Amino acid sequence: MRGGAKMGIVGGAFAVVAGGVAWGGLNLYNGLTGGSDGSDPGLVSQAAPRSAAPVHDDKPLTAAEVNSTAKKFLTAWAKGTSPQDAAGLTDAATEAEPYFADFRDSAHVTKAVITPDTVSGTTVPFSVHATVSYHGTSKPWVYRSQLTVVRGAAGQPLVQWSPAVVHPDLTDTTTLVTDAGAPPPVEAVDRTGRALDAKEYPSLGPVLTALRERYGKQAGGSPGVTLRVEDRDDGSGTGQDGAARVLLTLSKGRPGKVPTTIDPRVQAAAESAVRKYTNASVVAVRPSTGDILAVANHRADGFNAALQGAQAPGSTMKIVTSALLMEKGLASPDQPMECPPTATYYGRTFHNEDSFSLKQGSTMRDAFAQSCNTAFIKLIDDTKDDAGLSKEAGEVFDLGNNNWKTGVVSFDGKVPAETGGEAAAEYIGQGTVQMNALDMASVTATVRAGVFHQPVLVPQSFDHRQVATARRQLPASVAQSIVGMMRTTAVSGTAANAMAGLGGDKGAKTGSAEVDGQAVSNSWFTAFQNDCAATAVVDAGGHGADAAGPLVASVLAAD
Repeated sequence: MRGGAKMGIVGGAFAVVAGGVAWGGLNLYNGLTGGSDGSDPGLVSQAAPRSAAPVHDDKPLTAAEVNSTAKKFLTAWAKGTSPQDAAGLTDAATEAEPYFADFRDSAHVTKAVITPDTVSGTTVPFSVHATVSYHGTSKPWVYRSQLTVVRGAAGQPLVQWSPAVVHPDLTDTTTLVTDAGAPPPVEAVDRTGRALDAKEYPSLGPVLTALRERYGKQAGGSPGVTLRVEDRDDGSGTGQDGAARVLLTLSKGRPGKVPTTIDPRVQAAAESAVRKYTNASVVAVRPSTGDILAVANHRADGFNAALQGAQAPGSTMKIVTSALLMEKGLASPDQPMECPPTATYYGRTFHNEDSFSLKQGSTMRDAFAQSCNTAFIKLIDDTKDDAGLSKEAGEVFDLGNNNWKTGVVSFDGKVPAETGGEAAAEYIGQGTVQMNALDMASVTATVRAGVFHQPVLVPQSFDHRQVATARRQLPASVAQSIVGMMRTTAVSGTAANAMAGLGGDKGAKTGSAEVDGQAVSNSWFTAFQNDCAATAVVDAGGHGADAAGPLVASVLAAD
């Protein structure tokens, strides 16, 4: 800067500024650099390298062209009186104009000071110091962005259009909005009435956001005034789990209260357990009621895989397969069940882990406890119904019917009706079967309680929504038999080590899901202790008892 002149383009109230400052005056715009050919004496001359325009024309842009074009554009934008003027200095005027109009009219920006930084070739970084005013309330709004100058089709230098020029979070389908239209804040509370905080329970961040979106208007709160990025067409949110991305809060709303079924002790244990692994999820459910006691994820991508994930569940699916075989009268816990190292169905060969086998005379209980794949696959032909597993899953466990209403978005599992080798793969939780920790926790809770209770995170009594019910109940004898086999697995089977520290009535099932292209299988483990069922999945965790098993055990111990 020279003589203390302010570096920037100033726009005030998008009208006249007190003091008579001229809009776009050169004395206010000394920030651009990159050299000058003398055509504009107001620009600072430096020996910055020149860069060829990235699009439109192969004639390199001069530093003076970059400076002059950026200056005119930023001046027109900051002035704010005519969106057409700023848009007309871009290479896509028709597409750009609504964004500058929204910046003024929808975002309610009443003043903008735009300060360019050092030019790099044809790129001009800049900072925006704006004032957002809405119904008598004003707040400063500061952010950074950048523009690129290119040569237009007719050879003239123009700003290459992208919504991100106006704000880095904008896209072709979004816009800026300031009003009280966002859902009111909510205070979600656990089952004891204590507020749930995403700082204390990081995994619940997406869940709490989703609760606000769903229940904000009916929870009794009042909305605040916010500046947000929203979808241009329908105003729906663009943030995580459907929440609008809030850029600035002008006034806070009054939160409403939303009850949840979360148990603070179980949730705390779940949070601690998942942090031991790179990609892990766990859900705990109360079998007698369907109440979700804990939801936890530890993932770099922030995805709520515990409720929304879709993965092959491996041998934990044998709980459902066992229910089918028992209902068909083809197996019972103490009935002999052959377990060879491999089994072939419709030309597709399946094997046990490390190709183990069980001695002659072994029973279904043994095959279940040792997680023998071939024992279950060998019986598929006897069912005379390749699609039987899909029916069993949908009718008894209410999987794949897309009708759960937990209180937030969830994936309710998928067990497609397959034939041939794909049907056999489903029997052992591979192929096209898709589950998450919530789904398999519900499966375990269903056999433990003897009846399906749709999992709920928000009590049904709060909003009186219609929760799902299963078409039919699992015969009591079958449910008791599966629970008995899970008890054996937890005491002397593949889950014994993981469950060793738990007392009470306990049962479990391990699973290892092979995923194409993945060197190490995903680790699955589902179990119950008394009236608590939990399932965990650890990506690339290996055998179910190695990673997911201890995770589940620590969660069950907290109930």
